Amino acid sequence: MGSRGPVPNRSEDLSRDRDANRGGRPDITKGKARPVVWPQPDEGWHDIARMLWDACQLSGQADFYQQSDIALLYSLCDDLSHYKDGRKRSGQMLQTIMSSFERLLVAEGDRRRVRVELEVESAEDDGIAHYMEDDGPGLRLVS
Repeated sequence: MGSRGPVPNRSEDLSRDRDANRGGRPDITKGKARPVVWPQPDEGWHDIARMLWDACQLSGQADFYQQSDIALLYSLCDDLSHYKDGRKRSGQMLQTIMSSFERLLVAEGDRRRVRVELEVESAEDDGIAHYMEDDGPGLRLVS
């Protein structure tokens, strides 16, 4: 998991490169990323758990997911669904579930803490805008 404390600024907001602060940290050991298979979500999941499952597949951090990450996400969505459907809700259980989602870099602040930034390409924006105009009734592009 990333560092504690406030969410770091985006790299373009910094006055100098972060590499200057690497100090004596060791180099990163790299392995080979493998293709992943996304299983179908459980039909009985709560709507919010299903929304998170779908959003994680479409979000940029999915580029970094491996099969074990997807298995963890599936388990967390199942836990979240049971929590949301339960009559008695524990604040500690919700905190545990939410902190586990941080490990999967679900929110932007979580990604920035581990120095992962998702960039938007302008050509892709144009494609989305055209889709919204042509095929997306009731949808609008928010800037």
